[in-house]
Amino acid sequence: MMKTALVIMAAGLGSRYGGIKQLEPVGPSGEIIMDYSIYDAIEAGFNKVVFIIRKDLEQDFKEVIGNRIEKQIEVEYVIQDIEDLPEGYSKPEDRTKPWGTGQAVLSCYGVLKEPFAVINADDYYGKEAFVTIHNYLINGKQEPGIYDICMAGFILGNTLSDNGAVTRGVCKVDEQGMLIDITETAGIVRNGETAAAKDTNGNTIELDINSAVSMNLWGFTPDFLQELKKGFTEFLDGIQGNELKAEYLLPEVVGKLVKEGKAKVHVLRTADIWFGVTYKEDKEKVIKSFQELVNKGLYPAKLF
Repeated sequence: MMKTALVIMAAGLGSRYGGIKQLEPVGPSGEIIMDYSIYDAIEAGFNKVVFIIRKDLEQDFKEVIGNRIEKQIEVEYVIQDIEDLPEGYSKPEDRTKPWGTGQAVLSCYGVLKEPFAVINADDYYGKEAFVTIHNYLINGKQEPGIYDICMAGFILGNTLSDNGAVTRGVCKVDEQGMLIDITETAGIVRNGETAAAKDTNGNTIELDINSAVSMNLWGFTPDFLQELKKGFTEFLDGIQGNELKAEYLLPEVVGKLVKEGKAKVHVLRTADIWFGVTYKEDKEKVIKSFQELVNKGLYPAKLF
């Protein structure tokens, strides 16, 4: 069997939620969202999990989920460290937040030797997305010199929170399902039958509720990590004046490669409905949603 890994980005600070939201129980037997993602990934055929965590979170993380999951599937841990920078670079004195999702995945450099999927720890993606991503990873045919990437394309209207604005990678996709462009868009809220957000100048923009968006469920080949390593240095060289807040974001890395003709991204559309705990107020809905999925027989009452 071909080896494939699921990489879970769990080093986020949880600032909007007000705590370590990745470790909040939401299932009927105390499961956290990651439990469901890992369960779906194992069903789809993934046979390794890599957790990206903060060093200060390591002990709690292993107690809450890691020690259990190690009994189900091969597990590795990597640390996303704000001070883990290329030689010759140093952390700005007042910087307190990590460098973004690009640096998070780059933390796996040297650990990942197999095709891998990447997800957020605090998002529920649904079963279909894991199956389509896994099938692509084991059947993809890479062109020389071109990164072969896939992405789960969710419907924007299926990914909005009732309790506040969200950030999504809004995609332009051609008729063959290939990504043309992706724009990391913040402040997205539902606006009746449409969605609204703010552009970089603070102006309100209208978004098609049926647009394809990225929820950071990607599929990569291991050579992509070399590109992340190279790109991180270029990112650090280009952020003069914005050293305290600038982030090295996975969607922006991928979008740049597409524009440069160095990557092809297959957008694998899914009709699954996302939910997650972006805000504290989301938790009650998430608990109810998982109970409904259990009642429908999609998951056992106790996963692991």
